[in-house]
Amino acid sequence: MGRGRIEIKRIENSTNRQVTFAKRRNGIIKKAKEISVLCGSKIGIVVFSSMGKMSEYCSPNTSFPSLLEEYQQHSGKKIWDAKHEKLQAEIDRIKRENDNMQIELRHLKGEDINSLQPKELLPIEAALEDGVTSVRNKQMEYLKMLKLNGKILEEENKKLSYVLHHQQLAMEGNRSRYHRAAEYAPEMATASRVQPFQPNLQQS
Repeated sequence: MGRGRIEIKRIENSTNRQVTFAKRRNGIIKKAKEISVLCGSKIGIVVFSSMGKMSEYCSPNTSFPSLLEEYQQHSGKKIWDAKHEKLQAEIDRIKRENDNMQIELRHLKGEDINSLQPKELLPIEAALEDGVTSVRNKQMEYLKMLKLNGKILEEENKKLSYVLHHQQLAMEGNRSRYHRAAEYAPEMATASRVQPFQPNLQQS
């Protein structure tokens, strides 16, 4: 007896549903890889699970944007709306500007200039001269700032030296007064001890 036919309907058990989804998804992607290799077909598959997880496969000889472009051309259906087309146009414009800036940067570095005409070299030369002038001006500003900071430090050093000098003079004056007082104290004590006794003559 052969296998009974399975009724195709939603699987209510969440665990069984996820297992079945994983098996069927892997089977579809496997078949897509096989037909892409065997027949050289362009295939793109996008699968979203019930949980919102995305799985995708695109054959190596193409890409999803190329497939969508071909689909749009052959089916006549417009996939991108005006908003997306405007966004794509802006992206293309930015890419072109970036490419032009990369070319200009290489020219400023002296690269890929052999094919340029003399008129095309003039703005590059002017840009380089402006750049050198800006760098020199910035260096001069930096040197002026260093000199100004040096003068400020020099003035602060002079002030500190002046304060320290007067503090040293004050400390030396205090030491001198202390030594004189220490020398004079023994003399005063000796004089008070040797002073003669003066009797009271009126009592005699």
